[in-house]
Amino acid sequence: AMADPLSCVLLSTADSFDYKTFFVKVGLNSKSKDQVAKVFGILDQDRSGFIEEEELKLFLKNFSASARALTDAETKAFLAAGDSDGDGKIGVDEFQALVKP
Repeated sequence: AMADPLSCVLLSTADSFDYKTFFVKVGLNSKSKDQVAKVFGILDQDRSGFIEEEELKLFLKNFSASARALTDAETKAFLAAGDSDGDGKIGVDEFQALVKP
């Protein structure tokens, strides 16, 4: 049986994570701003109002407990893509811009 596209991404090989593909596969890019903000709230585990590098690293685990952690390279690339103001973390507005460019 074919694995669903989501598990392919969640269990993908190291350094193959592409956030754009992932957002499309989980349907995040077609969600409303409010729904995207709710997802942000789940990812922001310490409720700081930002997604920091440690939280990004465990990003996939929010979608599936058996998912792998992102590699350092993937985490840094993901952070760089989302962190438009260069403060080293992703705020809710930055996250929305990343999901719905």
